[in-house]
Amino acid sequence: MKILVTVKEVTAVDDEFEIDGLTIDDRYVTADLNEWDEYALEEAVQLSEANDDAEVVTVTIGPSDTAETIRQALAKGADRAVRIWDDALAEVGLLDPATKATLLAAVAREEDPDLVLTGVQSADDSFGATGVALADKLGMEWAAVVNALDLDTDDGTAHVHRELEGGVEELTDVELPAVLTVQTGINDPRYASLRGIRQAQSKELAAKSLDDLGLDVAAIESPLEQTSLYEPETESETTVYEGSAEETAGELATVLREVDQ
Repeated sequence: MKILVTVKEVTAVDDEFEIDGLTIDDRYVTADLNEWDEYALEEAVQLSEANDDAEVVTVTIGPSDTAETIRQALAKGADRAVRIWDDALAEVGLLDPATKATLLAAVAREEDPDLVLTGVQSADDSFGATGVALADKLGMEWAAVVNALDLDTDDGTAHVHRELEGGVEELTDVELPAVLTVQTGINDPRYASLRGIRQAQSKELAAKSLDDLGLDVAAIESPLEQTSLYEPETESETTVYEGSAEETAGELATVLREVDQ
C-alpha cells in the first residue's frame, strides 16, 4: 500500500512587517510546514504503522530552500519525498489550485498511490481547492474536510466522517484509490524525535523538473495573477484610558454601567 501526502511550506508573518512589492520582506517571515498538512501526514503515518507494508511519500512544490521543511515531514515518519521545481516556476507569481493540481497529479501518476491525503487548505493562500482539483485531474473519488478516517484495505474502502456547515457531520464510504482532504483535529500530530530527525537526513528527497514530469511551460500558465499586496485598513472603536488605575477606574465603571443598561 502506498500513501501520497501533499505538503507545503508556508510562511508566518510577524505582527510588525514591511511589504516589498508583491512580497513581505524576508526579515519578517519564518517558514514552517503547513498546519493542515501536518494532520494529513500524521494520518498517513498512523495508517502506515497499522499496515506493515505501507509506504508514505510526500510531494511538495517548492524551490531547493524548502528542503529543510520537507525534512520535517521525513522526520515525522514519511519514507521519502518528492520536490517539484523548475526555473519556469520561479517566474510564476501565483500558482492557482488547478495549476498546483496539474503538477501534483504528474507525480501521483508516477507513484500510483492507493490513497492521496492533502490538508484542507494552506495557511497562506487558503484556496481550499487543491485537493479536490487533484482528484479531478486523477479521475479519483474524493472526500473533503475529513475529520475521521477508517481505512478498510481488504475491501478497498475508506470510511470517512466529513465536517459540513452548521456542525453537521456526514459518514460516507469512498472507494480507493481516492483523494481525501484532511481537517485539523483528526489526530494529534507528533513531534519529530531526535532519531527521526537523524534518519530524515538519509531519506530520499528527489527533485523533479517539468521535463522530468513530462510537462512543459504551458502546464503552469495560470489564469490568476497577483497584482498587489497591501495591509487592509482596520477600523476600531477601542477607547484607551490613560492614567493611573485610580484615575481611570471611574471612567471604566461608567462605561460598564452603560453597557449593562
